[in-house]
Amino acid sequence: MQQLIFEDHYKKLGLELFSQDNLEKINGTQFRYDIKILFIPEGYELTVDFNHYKVSKPSLFFLTNQHLSIEKGKEDSTLLYYNRDFYCIQIHDKEVACDGLLFHNVFEIPFVELTDAEISDIKNLFQHIKDELEWKDSSAEEMIRTYVKQIIIRATRNWKKQHLNNDTVKIPGTELDIFRDFSRYLEIHFREKHNVADYAELLHMAPKTLTHKFKSLNIESPNQLIINRILLEAKRLLFYTDKPVKEIAHDLGYEDPAYFNRLFTNKTGSTPANFKKNYPSGKKYNI
Repeated sequence: MQQLIFEDHYKKLGLELFSQDNLEKINGTQFRYDIKILFIPEGYELTVDFNHYKVSKPSLFFLTNQHLSIEKGKEDSTLLYYNRDFYCIQIHDKEVACDGLLFHNVFEIPFVELTDAEISDIKNLFQHIKDELEWKDSSAEEMIRTYVKQIIIRATRNWKKQHLNNDTVKIPGTELDIFRDFSRYLEIHFREKHNVADYAELLHMAPKTLTHKFKSLNIESPNQLIINRILLEAKRLLFYTDKPVKEIAHDLGYEDPAYFNRLFTNKTGSTPANFKKNYPSGKKYNI
C-alpha cells in the first residue's frame, strides 16, 4: 500500500488509516511529537494522558504531545499528522492555528463530537487530503493545507458550541482571546513560570484582573490551571520515563525537590514515588 505522506524540506504531513487490526501502528512512538487530528468512530476506547474515553458518537480528537493509547475499536479510523512547519505558522489566524482552541486549551478537552451532517463533511475533507497525497501534484501542499484548515475551522466552531456556550461555561467572544492566549503561554512557559503574575504580565493586565475574568465565567482559577499543567507533566515524566523525582522537580522549575514533593502530594493525594508505583487509571469519560 502506498505511503500517504508529503515531505518537503522541514515540512511533513501524513495520513494513516487504522482499525482494531493494526492499533500498534498508532500506539507506538512514531507520531509522538507530531500534531495529530484523529477521526474516531463510535465504539472505540482510548486513553489520552490519564483520562479514558469511551466514544459513543463519532468524534475528532486533537492532540500534540499527549500520550495516546487506543485500546479497542472496530470501524476504520483516520489519523492525520503533521509538524509545525507544515501548518502552524503564526501568520495563520491564531484561532485555527495549532495553538488555537482545540490544542492546549485550559479546559483539557481534546475532542469534538460530530453530528451526522458533520461526519459526512469531515470524511470528505479527509478523502480530499488522501487524494492529494496519492496524486502528488505540484499544488498538493497548498490544497492539503486548505483542507486541514477547513477541518480545524469546522471543529473549532463545533467545540465552542459544545463547551463554551452551555450552563456551566459561558465565554463571550470578546473574552475568548484571553483564554486562548493564556493557554498558549501556559504551554510554552509552565516549566519556568509558576505564578499568575507572570502570565498576567504576558497578557498585559493585572493579576487580579486575570483571576477575576476566570472566576466570573465559572472557570478554574489561573493559579489552579498553572498547577494542573505542572502536575500533568510531572505525571507524564513519572509514568513514562525513568527520571528520578529530584530530576523531574528540576525539569519543572523547582530547585527544592522537597517543595515539589509536598505540592504533588497535596494536590494528588499521593507522593510522586507512590504515583509511579501505583499509576491510577485517571478519569473515565463516556462521550
